[in-house]
Amino acid sequence: MELQKDMILLGQHVATKEEAIRLAGKLLVENGYVEDAYIDSMLARNNDVSTYMGNFIAIPHGTEAGKKFIKKTGISIVQVPMGVDFSEEAGTENIVTVVFGIAGLNGEHLNILSQIALFCSDVNNVVKLADAQSKDEIINLLKEVGK
Repeated sequence: MELQKDMILLGQHVATKEEAIRLAGKLLVENGYVEDAYIDSMLARNNDVSTYMGNFIAIPHGTEAGKKFIKKTGISIVQVPMGVDFSEEAGTENIVTVVFGIAGLNGEHLNILSQIALFCSDVNNVVKLADAQSKDEIINLLKEVGK
């Protein structure tokens, strides 16, 4: 799957994980990958099971019930250089600097999830994504993801 420049937001400042998830979902909606109701499904998924993956990344995606709102497989990327806290409990801090919004038809998102998780298992790759100054730089860093 090709990453699209219009699916990437750089240098975002968000106060909450909900706001970060909404931004990732909004990109999917605006570019025709999902219906608006999918964003609520992404928020519901994060409430059920945190989409925080460690290494400063979160991968919000919809619930099983939200699949009906997916039009085509897509990925959005929201860069939050100053970070946003995805913690579930007081006293913990799960800071996220890169949010990957995922919508997948027919289980296609599982491959995308595993590719992103593998790439981001090296924290240096996440740092490069968080520090990227252009959409092209992010696309080049992630060009192997989803192949």
